[in-house]
Amino acid sequence: MSAIHFDGVRKLYGTVVAVDGVDLSIEAGSFVGLIGHNGAGKSTCLRMLMGLLRPTEGRVLVDGIDTSSDPLEARKRLGAVPEEPALYEYLTAREFLEFVAEVRGAANITAELELTGLGRDADRMIREYSQGMRRKTALAAAMLGNPSVLVLDEALNGLDPPSAARVKGALRQAVDNGQTVLLSTHVIETVQAVSDRVVMLAHGQVVADEQTASLGAEGLEKLFLERLAESTARTDPP
Repeated sequence: MSAIHFDGVRKLYGTVVAVDGVDLSIEAGSFVGLIGHNGAGKSTCLRMLMGLLRPTEGRVLVDGIDTSSDPLEARKRLGAVPEEPALYEYLTAREFLEFVAEVRGAANITAELELTGLGRDADRMIREYSQGMRRKTALAAAMLGNPSVLVLDEALNGLDPPSAARVKGALRQAVDNGQTVLLSTHVIETVQAVSDRVVMLAHGQVVADEQTASLGAEGLEKLFLERLAESTARTDPP
């Protein structure tokens, strides 16, 4: 069974087609990077995976569970960081993680605070945090309890280099332990460095699905530009 599965997924906003027939399967224990131009449909796909949006057509599954028909059960298996995470402003990071842990079950709050570099600031209110610290808090919450699937939308943006290095190492360890990571980012170098497989979206469709190791040092950027040009040529009116 796939950890993540998109089956003929389309998403329309009125007459605008944001996602157009995406078929994608990601096996458990995979580290997949998701890339694409602005407006390619990445965040829409991830929001459907998180159960925040319903597909107009098709199905999105987490561990075989439909995120539309059984969203609560799907979310039990999911740790997620949206592009703009919503946090409780008048809680401290520690209190917020304690709340998440109570909902999710047993979790090592201290370990996640240390991993993301929040240890010294854990007892300050989130409303006092910078954007980078807020993202660290969201990451710590997503990783609590070792969910089977981690979905990260630009989750490494704004992290200081030591925290980013620790999180990348923790994500790799999670994958080695059988968890699945889907990381969306605009930073091609990050995808090349951490992912085993890269999926590219352009104009709402999957236009590339490759093993990262097969692309070479400059291959991902070249592939991105080539497939984007091809997709644009198909979609632009003559």
